[in-house]
Amino acid sequence: MLVMIPQLVIGLIDLTAAFLFMYGLQRMSSPATAPSGILVAGVGMLAAVLASFLYAFSVSAAAEPHLFVNVGLALIALIVGGGVAWWSGKRVAMTAMPQMVALYNGMGGGAAGAIAAVELFGGKSQGVAQLGVTLLGALIGAVSLSGSLIAWAKLDGVIKNPLRVRGQQAFNALVLLATLAVGGYIGFAAESGADPLIAMPVLITLFFGLALVFGVLMTLPIGGADMPVVISIYNAFTGLAVGLGGYVLQNPAMMIAGMVVGAAGMLLTLLMAKAMNRSVTNVLFTNFGEAPKHKQGAIKGSLKPVDAGDAGIFMRYAKEVIIVPGYGLAVAQGQQKLYEFVKLLQAAGVKVKFAIHPVAGRMPGQMDVLLAEAGVPYDLIFQLEDINDEFANADVALVIGANDVVNPAARTDKSSPIFGMPILNADKAKKVYVVKRGQGKGYAGIVNALFYGDNCDMVYGDAQAVLVKMIEAVRGLGTAAAA
Repeated sequence: MLVMIPQLVIGLIDLTAAFLFMYGLQRMSSPATAPSGILVAGVGMLAAVLASFLYAFSVSAAAEPHLFVNVGLALIALIVGGGVAWWSGKRVAMTAMPQMVALYNGMGGGAAGAIAAVELFGGKSQGVAQLGVTLLGALIGAVSLSGSLIAWAKLDGVIKNPLRVRGQQAFNALVLLATLAVGGYIGFAAESGADPLIAMPVLITLFFGLALVFGVLMTLPIGGADMPVVISIYNAFTGLAVGLGGYVLQNPAMMIAGMVVGAAGMLLTLLMAKAMNRSVTNVLFTNFGEAPKHKQGAIKGSLKPVDAGDAGIFMRYAKEVIIVPGYGLAVAQGQQKLYEFVKLLQAAGVKVKFAIHPVAGRMPGQMDVLLAEAGVPYDLIFQLEDINDEFANADVALVIGANDVVNPAARTDKSSPIFGMPILNADKAKKVYVVKRGQGKGYAGIVNALFYGDNCDMVYGDAQAVLVKMIEAVRGLGTAAAA
């Protein structure tokens, strides 16, 4: 005999899940509480999944003859998906975290699109409003899926260069208009009762196909330097699609979770755009990875290589050192050695702080996570607006694997593609050491004027290997003193 689950119980579980989502997100706003916030939100997701299963048992067996088959399939999907996520999450390197985020974000959009597809193909949508919401959720979910997959391919190096052709903007607009036209015709045919010119399943398939193509076309022109903004945009899209799917299913937990994720993603998008001196309109409707066709202003000075040990000893006798981590540190997996070096400096009485740029790395917050993984205390980590004024008083700015986010051309060279972008004022420190693998350019494809400054020396090599030499040099001072 089928046990009936009261709707009140399911509603209470959904409400609890929604509260846990919001509370977990609030705790994720600080690096100190982020781990527990993720755990809390995970418990909320578990409650939402439980409510989804209980909902199936709130209907009668007669109304749902395939109930146990569907529940069994859902359990299998949950076990397989959870197992793959656990396995991949444990194996992924820190440098591959942006790719994983893009991929999982795409899966979220795809799931929301799949919900809309079930509703559309099953003809379950009731009324103009619900059908319109279903179509909108399908569009946004499909765009988020295909766009996120292209973002993953760019981050993973599968697609190495942006694809730009003449008339691309106009063609993309035509594809979007065609998608909206097909969606509008589906809504008109369904609500008017008129026989569509093409079979409804074919129209729905065409609608999804066009939406997926538009997501691909929308992302292909974007340069790699703009991937943090792209990830943030598609995160907002996925949240919105999930919220719309919750409305279609009348699922409060999905609606609330989707709205929270969508709002947080859009806020993050605004912050990312501001950090790169771009407007959201520029992000959404132009090739916002394309550099302006201007020649870079002439750079005076020369590159001055120095030995890693000498740089380490110089910092040992400094009063204040500000460290600017970048993607090169993550590639070298040198965060542990960096913190070991920092502790040596602190033991010698040197004041050490970390300066984080909002778009350092390949995704928002990557540097914060990298330093937290190494055990760096949160009170040593400062964001751009909180530490920028301190560089002028610092004895040394140590830049490790960062490039465009410390390029003074953003302040002085109007011909530069990054002109106007807020940067960390590393060039204003009394002395600057830049740890770099070679003389390559940053993601923006321009030469960094900082490297040619009179107060800047270059320490070439893999970040981890360089830090090992710095550690050995500083420890050698103590050994010599003891002798």
